[in-house]
Amino acid sequence: MTTPILFVIGILTLLLMVGGVVLLRRSEEDPLAARIDEFAARDEAVSIEEIELSMPITDRIFVPIVRRVSDFVVRLTPQTTLERTSRQLELAGNPRNMSAAEFWVIRGFVTIVFIGLTLLLMIRFGQPTNKTILYALGAGLIGFMLPAMLVRSLIDRRKQAIVKKLPDALDLMTICVDAGLTFNAAMQKVDEKWDDPLALEFGRVIYEMQLGKSRRQALKDMVDRMDVPDVTSFIAAVLQADQLGVGIGKVLRIQSEQMRLRRRQRAEERAQQAPVKMLFPMIFLIFPSIFLVLLGPAGFQIVRSSALRGVTG
Repeated sequence: MTTPILFVIGILTLLLMVGGVVLLRRSEEDPLAARIDEFAARDEAVSIEEIELSMPITDRIFVPIVRRVSDFVVRLTPQTTLERTSRQLELAGNPRNMSAAEFWVIRGFVTIVFIGLTLLLMIRFGQPTNKTILYALGAGLIGFMLPAMLVRSLIDRRKQAIVKKLPDALDLMTICVDAGLTFNAAMQKVDEKWDDPLALEFGRVIYEMQLGKSRRQALKDMVDRMDVPDVTSFIAAVLQADQLGVGIGKVLRIQSEQMRLRRRQRAEERAQQAPVKMLFPMIFLIFPSIFLVLLGPAGFQIVRSSALRGVTG
């Protein structure tokens, strides 16, 4: 009776793992649209069936399944939860162009995979039922929380990258404006020069303005997508200067100096925190090793001499 249960759990776990990997590896661009564009550039005519058959089996089978499950999740999940998840994914930079429903599908996949693997191992080694259930619930909780922890980690790293790159971007924009370019052209130069979250956001602002959105609204939307205090203060100064008719070059120069000053202050603050952070590793890791190296030979000599005295006595 145990062997069929192990076989079923193993098959289900394998299928869920494959589905989760396929969803995570899905590219930001729609694969079907990319294939259609590729074949449209050719001279010979091809049919839709040939295009679909030329796609990988994962895109033809697993991706549609995940999308259907996502549609089902949308109907079951409260709207406030989906909006909150969408906000978190937006702050993380929309990894893999993932929707909120797809993220919840991934959480479900990971949870079931962790539970399945735990049950498989516990049954395989003959553990008691109550212990198996307890470990499976713990593994399921870890699997459920892991994707959210990864998203929060992406948010923190993205914010740190934006804060780190902002002074350099403002320096470049100041030089461009002083050279006679407009503020929009300066943002475009930043987008062309670098490939980081801040440059991508500037490029998105330019793209939205080309679609008809006002610069003021596009910049406000950028602030909402990033949620970085330094960017918020910079955009607020730019919008106020635009409203009052102040020269944008002077504003950029002042903001650039302030951002460099803040970066220097953050570096000094971290340098002052370094001794405190190094204290506990030194006490619990480095000092015991030093004492062991220095006092170890002497300890062996003392033990050896004591043993010899006992023998001779």
